[in-house]
Amino acid sequence: MHSVDRRFGREYKALMEPEKPETAVVPAALTIEPATAASAVGPLLALEDFTAALRQGQRLIGIDVGTKTLGLALSDVERRIASGFETIRRKKFTPDAAYLLEIAAKHKIGGFVLGLPLNMDGSEGPRAQGTRAFQRNLGKLTPLPMMFWDERLSTAAAERLLIEGDASRKRRAEVIDQMAATIILQTALDRMRRLGIGP
Repeated sequence: MHSVDRRFGREYKALMEPEKPETAVVPAALTIEPATAASAVGPLLALEDFTAALRQGQRLIGIDVGTKTLGLALSDVERRIASGFETIRRKKFTPDAAYLLEIAAKHKIGGFVLGLPLNMDGSEGPRAQGTRAFQRNLGKLTPLPMMFWDERLSTAAAERLLIEGDASRKRRAEVIDQMAATIILQTALDRMRRLGIGP
């Protein structure tokens, strides 16, 4: 493991509340965990099942999970357009999650789309594992459905757009995470629309 990977691993571990270790490593990038009818937590669903669980007029929230920040984006009620919403400076999981759920209640959120930061070869490193841990912990606090979305190039795309928009280095640092979340959510919305499974 490279030193950068070890650093990410330590940072994610510090941000996550203790939880029981998994007995098996989840392979494949966007592998889902099947939800059961008796599930009392937010299920992790495939795209079609995720969309089917939404009600008319519910927004989606996109999340770019970082070690120091959570970039957030919201969809419109028709789930066609994603817009940058906020960048949260991370503290500990409990207050971070409480704030997310407060936003979800206030804006009538129907589900969460979390960017999964895969390696370019499709494998998962500490950052992806940290995002999975964040999803598992958040899922224990809400019944709202959740979905992972491949975000391999979202941050690079966000950086490029900001540079093309002549944003200053300081401004880029302030908004890049919510811009990445916007790209994550918008690409998911576009896929839903192409498949004809939107509202």
